Amino acid sequence: MTLEWFKSSYSTADEPACVEVSWRKSSYSTADGPECVEVAPTPSAVHVRDSKNPDGPQLTVAPTAWVGFIRGTTE
Repeated sequence: MTLEWFKSSYSTADEPACVEVSWRKSSYSTADGPECVEVAPTPSAVHVRDSKNPDGPQLTVAPTAWVGFIRGTTE
């Protein structure tokens, strides 16, 4: 995954720019389908959340743990 940063909607012209990470929704996630996940990778962590409940709890793991998880699911 490529890290994508964008200017936050909370940034204003008279204050320093804020940044947010870009959440990526699973390609298996649909409006009427099963619940899936979204991930937001950063240099120091990968954040994971439920795509149907974006304001709910989030899981944060180290990038190395995420790579291990992805390798384990694709083997």
